[in-house]
Amino acid sequence: MKAFLSLLILILLLPAASLADASIRADRVLVKKSERALYLIKDGIPYQKFNIALGPRPRGHKQASGDERTPEGSYVLDFKNADSKFYKSIRISYPNAEDSMRAALNDVDPGGFIMIHGLPNDSTLPASIVQQFNWTDGCIAVTNQEMDKIWLAVELGTPIDILP
Repeated sequence: MKAFLSLLILILLLPAASLADASIRADRVLVKKSERALYLIKDGIPYQKFNIALGPRPRGHKQASGDERTPEGSYVLDFKNADSKFYKSIRISYPNAEDSMRAALNDVDPGGFIMIHGLPNDSTLPASIVQQFNWTDGCIAVTNQEMDKIWLAVELGTPIDILP
């Protein structure tokens, strides 16, 4: 019943959220890789949803640099870069201590610089085409217009949960 009520609230609030004031600050970000979706959360309620692109190998937790996977777990948004080679980027605090320990045990580089970002600055294709594919190296990509909304909605230190 609780799951049903949460789903009902989500269905009712998401259409209104697209009209929401851009000044609403998210207190959490949720990514559901299987849904290819990023949600902005305020007081436990998703108020905005964005479709995302991931890497070509989206299933599973990031294990090593170059594996084209997006990490899974709890992290923090810890740095904003307005001069990225993509249209704005916000860094995810990967690798955390557990990721680093796992990588050391497997004698691999865990990788890093996992970001939420817009399209490549040199892209000539429309976002509607680019975002149909998983094209990143393990980052979470949105359109440039969506990146502007996320940029304004999150402050440094905002937690992000990335689920399978």
